[in-house]
Amino acid sequence: MNDTLMTALPWIVLLAYGVVVWRMAPRTTGGDGFFSGGSAEGKAPGLWLLAASAAISWIFAKSIANSALLAQAFGITGALGYGVYYASFLVAGVAIYLIRTRGGDDSLPAFLIRKYGRLCARLFLIAIAVRLFNEVWSNTKVAGLYFGAEGSGNYWIAVVIVTAFTVCYSLKGGMRSSLLTDGAQMILAAILLAIVLVMVLPDVAVTGLPDMPDPVAAAGVTFVLLAAVQVFSYPFHDPVLTDRGFLTTPKTMLKAFVIAGLISGAVIILFGVLGLHAVNMGLSGNPAVSVPTSFGVAMLLVVNGLMLTSAGSTLDSTFASSAKLAARDWTGDARPPLDRQIRIGRYAIAAIALLGNLPLLSLYLGEAAGPAIIAATTISGTMVMGLAPIFLLAWLPGVNKRSFHFAFWPGLVFGVLVAVEGAVGVHIFPDWIDIGSGKYADDLGVNVYGLAICTAGFLAGCLGYVPKPAEQPA
Repeated sequence: MNDTLMTALPWIVLLAYGVVVWRMAPRTTGGDGFFSGGSAEGKAPGLWLLAASAAISWIFAKSIANSALLAQAFGITGALGYGVYYASFLVAGVAIYLIRTRGGDDSLPAFLIRKYGRLCARLFLIAIAVRLFNEVWSNTKVAGLYFGAEGSGNYWIAVVIVTAFTVCYSLKGGMRSSLLTDGAQMILAAILLAIVLVMVLPDVAVTGLPDMPDPVAAAGVTFVLLAAVQVFSYPFHDPVLTDRGFLTTPKTMLKAFVIAGLISGAVIILFGVLGLHAVNMGLSGNPAVSVPTSFGVAMLLVVNGLMLTSAGSTLDSTFASSAKLAARDWTGDARPPLDRQIRIGRYAIAAIALLGNLPLLSLYLGEAAGPAIIAATTISGTMVMGLAPIFLLAWLPGVNKRSFHFAFWPGLVFGVLVAVEGAVGVHIFPDWIDIGSGKYADDLGVNVYGLAICTAGFLAGCLGYVPKPAEQPA
């Protein structure tokens, strides 16, 4: 196969992906569908559409790559550990079900305003805005790398096309566009995943699971435990997930979240076979690239299509959540004028699409500055441990704004310190805080002790609090 055709094939895949998704995107969005995901007739999304959308929105391009890398590093426990994060669907589903049935709230910010006040809600929104910002560059980067080396012309062209295409259909339909295109993307992902597994699983079945050294296996178990601790706070700072918790009836939502968690968690664990195969075959580099390459150009194109599908689904969900955050959540007002809210939402989509790709430019800032900037943008993943008591213990008597602050700020401090450790390579926390062994022992210790401190702070904030007359329940 000549070099010209080899270069052209990924672009053909991109074109095919674009045609399929564009045909699925709604031409118009009626009523409140831009924010609520309803049809032109005002009908809420069905169970399976919501489940498929939630599932594919959490099968990130970066998560597929991470699952393969973790399996390569730690064996099967690496993939299992990453799969544990998908228990977030159950945690978020149950919490949102209670929020909606007990308090009647129509969003997490509305719940926070009612329980803790507007300032606390806005602090939360700033945290999730950082999360949305991270989702843009981290997914466009993974997609772009299948078209060329980082910084190459083809890489940048792919980043721009994937971003611009997703912006175009998101501007038209917001959440409705995200839901409908997610349905098509889920079908594409299932087909492509099946092809990958047919190619790779037989080899893994014959050679067996790689025999990892005892220290490596122990480090993998530590990662599993880290995921099990973080899952109680992690889902609440991802509006891509939580916004979908308010689109249908509470009962339908909970069913959809359970289905989505099982599907997406299984998919992510199965993608660990790429890493296992890489170990068995002695392949180096990112297994999401090296393994398909070892099977030939056809397999590489299949994985390329899968990465485009997962990146696109996450991007359009990120854009829809950004629109809602700017137009409704920040003001706490879900009432008309709807046209003005949609206009603000569209401005927010354009802004996050542009700003969210700026970290990719860190490539040109030097070896020291680049990793520091990228590490700094990952704060949102570690600073949210305090959200666990804020949402899961909100029904305790005496809960108030002090409870929020005593849980939120310690978590933020721990998250910033962890980010600084990763950015500058300086060990900040004492050795005694480590739990387990290996690379993630420090992270596990920080999360266990940090979550305990945040929870203790939350409970302390409840003690002795006497609400003012205006704060008494009606």
